[in-house]
Amino acid sequence: MSTLAKRWLFRLVRSIVRPGARVFEAIASRALRRIQVQQDSRFAEMAAAQAAHLHAVEDQVSRLAGIQAAHSQSLEQDLEARGDRLGRSIAGQQAFIAAHSHLMEELRGEAARLDPRLIPAIDLSQRVRSLVRKHAGLPPDVDGAESEEDLLRELRFLWENSALVRPMLQLCAGKRVLYPGQCYYNLWYLSRELRALGWKADVFNWDSNPASQIYYHGEDFRFVGQPGEDLLALRFYAESLYGYDVFHFSNAHGIGFGSAVAARAKRELGEHGEIHLLRALGKKIVYTNNGCLDGVSQTSFSRWGPESACASCRWRDVPAVCSDQRNLQWGRFRNSVADYQCLLGGNRADYNDDPRVHENPWVYSLDAELWKPGLEIPPTLRVARRTERTLLLYHAVGNARERTRDGVNIKSTHIYAPLVGKLQAQGWDIELVQPEGVPNREVRFVQAQADIFLEMLTFGWFGANAREAMMLGKPVICYIRPEWLQSLREEVPGYADELPIVHATPDTAGAVLLDLLADEGKRRDIGRRSREFMLRWHSSQVAAVHFDEIYRRLVQGDPLLRQVASGRVPAGAGTIPVKI
Repeated sequence: MSTLAKRWLFRLVRSIVRPGARVFEAIASRALRRIQVQQDSRFAEMAAAQAAHLHAVEDQVSRLAGIQAAHSQSLEQDLEARGDRLGRSIAGQQAFIAAHSHLMEELRGEAARLDPRLIPAIDLSQRVRSLVRKHAGLPPDVDGAESEEDLLRELRFLWENSALVRPMLQLCAGKRVLYPGQCYYNLWYLSRELRALGWKADVFNWDSNPASQIYYHGEDFRFVGQPGEDLLALRFYAESLYGYDVFHFSNAHGIGFGSAVAARAKRELGEHGEIHLLRALGKKIVYTNNGCLDGVSQTSFSRWGPESACASCRWRDVPAVCSDQRNLQWGRFRNSVADYQCLLGGNRADYNDDPRVHENPWVYSLDAELWKPGLEIPPTLRVARRTERTLLLYHAVGNARERTRDGVNIKSTHIYAPLVGKLQAQGWDIELVQPEGVPNREVRFVQAQADIFLEMLTFGWFGANAREAMMLGKPVICYIRPEWLQSLREEVPGYADELPIVHATPDTAGAVLLDLLADEGKRRDIGRRSREFMLRWHSSQVAAVHFDEIYRRLVQGDPLLRQVASGRVPAGAGTIPVKI
């Protein structure tokens, strides 16, 4: 190619490339400017965010500094207030100690002048309460309008100063017993007879179950969880700390004054605080054991033969009612607070194997006039007999529907009902009487018409129905566990020797019943001996004499540990560790 041609071609290419390059340069320049603007914008945003963050940190630091200053000032004020309270507390404690010493001297003088057979004048205990309330920062005089806050403040003061209050209350101690919680009617009639012996003896009903009320015959005080009663129950509890020296409770999980008092005491004094306060103040706690789940594991109880009572119990597989853990947990607490426990029918296993657990028939006391042979029967409660020769067999189960499963219950209905049906089919003129829901004061008229009473055949002991029957002069068939009878004999030999119960097992019940059905003379003889036995061991008048001694000795400091016939505490008693 010639030089001229090359120059021409070069000029042509340059004329084409040069404008494109300028366009490309312009596009690239604009892109670079956009990138620069975006970067500048982001840098500006980042700088603004950083400035805002620094400003927020400065604000936070400023607020924390203010909070710290306020907290320091609050701490200084709190320390100053605590110091002031401590000073007042020390001064108040010194004043309380001085007043305590002065009142102690007065109480000793008053106690020395009182006839020890009489109840100490109630104003002695009220003098102590006035002193307590005064130094607790409350009005000394009680007018029955105390608020819950004031009462709890008084209880806290008693708890914190129990070492000083206890000896004052002990100087006021006398023949004063309160029964918090019902045990059928037994403690009602016992309390009436104790009054005749000079005791201040009151029954406090806190059972909130309406279905249970048909078994009770009376009470002096009643707070059962109705609206507006919580404060009244708390006032009653506070008053009882000064007004009684012996507190006799009954029934598994029944050591208490009701749920309202328990909840408030737990909040202020801890679990079972209302009971631990009794002990801290030197009060004596007596307890009535009520059977198979009371301090004895289900495992231990089920081992007793020849046929396990637990096998026929509705509650065997209901841990909320009966289980090893529940029963033993209750036994530990019960034994940690009770000074004296009443048991009848020596199931001495687990926490019942303790020298404070006594065979005590008198706790199940009855009014001999209320249950007596020859009662005049109201027309509405007369039991119609098929013929004049028809024999009535009494077999009752309290709360039968709740306590029966698949026709089986611990009262042995599943054994007696087929047996009676079989005998009827053989021509025996008999009828089974099974009243339900009849108030206890009225059911005695039905019992009085029966000829034979049919009690439990596997449990090993008898209950309220049998005691009522014997007081009415009726024969009772029941299984009596030999080892329990022997345990009772070691402590109360006369009771074991005289017990007129007609012994039977599921295998022998038919023959035993036939023997009684065929022999009217035997029925009358056993009925007569049953009445005499009950008058000697279970009448409320006899019971009051025994408890007059038991309560007085406890108040005087006698531990009353269980004694067997030899006069010694039984070997092995109390081997279960008690955890408080």
